[in-house]
Amino acid sequence: MIVGIENTDDAGVYRLRDDLAIIQTLDFFTPIVDDPYTFGQVTVANALSDVYAMGGKPLTAMNIICFPINKMDIAILREILLGGLNKMREAGVILVGGHSVEDDELKYGLSVTGEIHPDKVLLNRGAKDGDALILTKPLGTGIINTLLKADMAGENLVSKSIQCMVELNKRAADLMTKYPNVHACTDVTGFGLLGHASEMIEGADVGMVINAFSVPVFREIQEFVEMGIIPGGLNRNRKFRMNMIDIGPDCPQWLVDVFFDPQTSGGLLISLPFKEAEYLVKEMNDEGIEAASIIGRISAEPKGRILIL
Repeated sequence: MIVGIENTDDAGVYRLRDDLAIIQTLDFFTPIVDDPYTFGQVTVANALSDVYAMGGKPLTAMNIICFPINKMDIAILREILLGGLNKMREAGVILVGGHSVEDDELKYGLSVTGEIHPDKVLLNRGAKDGDALILTKPLGTGIINTLLKADMAGENLVSKSIQCMVELNKRAADLMTKYPNVHACTDVTGFGLLGHASEMIEGADVGMVINAFSVPVFREIQEFVEMGIIPGGLNRNRKFRMNMIDIGPDCPQWLVDVFFDPQTSGGLLISLPFKEAEYLVKEMNDEGIEAASIIGRISAEPKGRILIL
């Protein structure tokens, strides 16, 4: 076992040979969008992301399905599975089976197996003083999903959020793994940016500085956040990790809230030397990953804390 559950990494890694290890992960959840086909796509993109965050290549997947057969038309499930299957095909992943149960609440997800060289496994820890931090997708999808449930989100904003969530992290990971000095990586999902960033430095000899206005976010959500229209998961994330966060006087509170927003199929958070980070961001932007940005740095101080400027 190379990576287990000891450090809340994105997936487990098991060595098969000196030159081959397998990555294993599992994720499923209830619908976050109305369209079944889109829900299938978002779910698959989210599940595969853990393998990309470890620096690996996803190979096979198995469906996990909970479906209220007596309450919903089976055509809904068919559309979910079709959306998921097409997203797997886009990623080059083979569906090898799965399991379904009858449940009062619809749920869908994947168990995913990937491969990686044992010497190239990326962990969520290991960031070094002087590293730059890259984030590859904008924040705010959790807030937008809350607005959608309240019928308060505009069509254009919902469309942009869905496009963000269905986008695979494959291109970002392919570009990232070309750089041999990536020191740490994770994907930003349910714990929000600050939750996953906290995991990167918790108990480490380094801290983190985030430049608030460099972080890509959906700016349209500002007025709703300031009105207090936020998901419950955001408040839980903030309560859990706020003791590790220091906020500068120029950072608005609404942005801090967004930094705790639970994401679905969020971007990669990557730590690597600053010069290489500049080249990587340019490559990503040139390849159409427009949101990819340097959002901060790893620093010797404040040790074990995150400073937001």
